[in-house]
Amino acid sequence: MIRLVGSRVIFGAIVLIALSMFVFGLFFIAPGDPARALGGDQATGELLAQIRIQLGLDQPISVQYATFVGHAVQGDLGFSYHSQESVLTLIVERLPATASLVVGGVVVWLVIGIPIGVSSAKFPGTVRDRVGQGFTLVGLSFPSFVLGMLMLFALYFLPRQAGLTLFPPGGYVPLSEGFGPWAWHLVLPWVTLALVNAAIYARLTRGQLIEVLGEDYIRTARAKGISERRVVYKHGLRSTLTAIITQLGSDVAMLLGGAIITEQVFNLQGVGALAVTAVTAQDRPVIIGVVLLGGTFVVVANVVVDILYGLLDPRIRLA
Repeated sequence: MIRLVGSRVIFGAIVLIALSMFVFGLFFIAPGDPARALGGDQATGELLAQIRIQLGLDQPISVQYATFVGHAVQGDLGFSYHSQESVLTLIVERLPATASLVVGGVVVWLVIGIPIGVSSAKFPGTVRDRVGQGFTLVGLSFPSFVLGMLMLFALYFLPRQAGLTLFPPGGYVPLSEGFGPWAWHLVLPWVTLALVNAAIYARLTRGQLIEVLGEDYIRTARAKGISERRVVYKHGLRSTLTAIITQLGSDVAMLLGGAIITEQVFNLQGVGALAVTAVTAQDRPVIIGVVLLGGTFVVVANVVVDILYGLLDPRIRLA
């Protein structure tokens, strides 16, 4: 197990280095001049040259990249071209909003998606199964921004016109200001993020569980007189969890890198909103920092998934 985790960590470090080189090279050859963006259209050539020197943009790309990597390994991701704030500070300030959105959304979509998938798999072809598949189809058909706008219309604007305030239209309140206000502002974003993903997990759980319930060892367990509940939840669902954990690790890692659409709809100033602002302003240090953050989450998620594999399936520890 230690060798497995170690190999994954080394591979993840290589991936992050390759990712940083790709992003750095991509923005070097991309059209657009950060000095012009900072200096404005009226900036003189002398001023633009001075800005480039201050930002280090007059150096060859290899020197710029080596400087960036040297600072990055010390935890210094540079400074925003526009705000002159530390990139790491900007990300750390935005991360609680994104993490709150993702953690709550994951809990909601697992609570909704897995039971629906199990229910459909236990009774395939029945009315219960068709209802579950209908939920899956509807959930997958709605883009998250449409779902978010519908949630705002139905649960904010309409009650507001009637003089009621069921939920706020958006924004983020830190957990330090109280659990109630924190959760109240995140209910609609959680549900929006969760409904689409719950449909994915319901379909995944149903498909995997139906396949597992057809295995020989499941028939043997039933022949021994083990209760159907124990067969499904202890033997069947446990085997299904490997596929669910794999999907969950990837989804959580990508969302922690910025749940852009949901954050934009509900005005959550998280990492996704920071990435949108940085791309619009061609703020390269911030963009690279956000990309590396997302890559780091993916690497960490893969290591965690491998550890959970070992706990769920002892054969992996021997590999």
